Amino acid sequence: MRAAYVEQLGPPDVIRYGELATPVPGPDEVLVDVAATTVNPVDTFVRSGVFRTPLEFPFVIGRDLVGTVASAGGGFAVGDAVWCNSLGHGGRQGAAAERAAVPVDRLYRLPAGVPPEVAVAVVHPAATAYLALFTHGGLGPGKTVLVGGAAGNVGAALVVLAVRAGARVIATASPRDHDYCQGLGASEVVDYHAPDLTRRLAQLAPAGFDLHVDTSGRNDLAAAVALLAHRGRIVLLAGAKDEPVLPVGPLYMKDASVRGFAISHATTAELAAAATTINDLLARDLLRPRTTQTLPLSAAADVHHRMERGELHGKRVVLHTTT
Repeated sequence: MRAAYVEQLGPPDVIRYGELATPVPGPDEVLVDVAATTVNPVDTFVRSGVFRTPLEFPFVIGRDLVGTVASAGGGFAVGDAVWCNSLGHGGRQGAAAERAAVPVDRLYRLPAGVPPEVAVAVVHPAATAYLALFTHGGLGPGKTVLVGGAAGNVGAALVVLAVRAGARVIATASPRDHDYCQGLGASEVVDYHAPDLTRRLAQLAPAGFDLHVDTSGRNDLAAAVALLAHRGRIVLLAGAKDEPVLPVGPLYMKDASVRGFAISHATTAELAAAATTINDLLARDLLRPRTTQTLPLSAAADVHHRMERGELHGKRVVLHTTT
């Protein structure tokens, strides 16, 4: 089979595209014919070594796939449309190949009628959003949540999921994206470059935010803690190299908390709970990528380069295994 893979950790140039042996599924795995995959920031962390995880060379890159079952098992029949968003780490080979062996407990059915390119573009950002809001953020109806960088892939999913859960969402985004964020359901959108951003946000939520989630990777904890409600939470989901100052005094005086999470550490039960919600939203056509670009799988190295240079700007690149 053809695959995008690496034989050592390093920059995007280490990615190769060529022939590898087709994987042989184990007793708790299903062989999947991959239709499409994509590239996430976490994929670049694994490839570069920023996120250390067990892997075996040659190592197929990538987390996400949509495809069809090639060998029956675990309740799946040949031809079933399926998806996965947790390959390519923890000793598992990745998704960027014509075929992949997927653990049964990490494989989910794709709702009927959902285009593969739509699903593969959203399942990773949406799972990140679900885990941030509910598994780690404890969000419930009637709460107020601040979503920083709401026009991005994860940001948009945060808005959609939070609004569907009955929360009030206040978002930050560039002015050109305000209409988009309001269309997702945000009640208010503020320019994240505004010099008086903290003051304006505080005016919109006088009682404070129950949950603060910033997708930018630049975590201003002094401002975030100042905006929290009593027993509010900050969930850190980005910022692998960020080292902000923690305002301990205001944090403990509010009974507040700061919690970080990496989706790579999510349990299969947590991922399955996220998948249930994601499938419901996909089936209702409530979860769609804003902008996509379709390229062949052979373009994987170039896409990694573009992502690390910041050139994608929220665009999701879908890599097809067939040209």
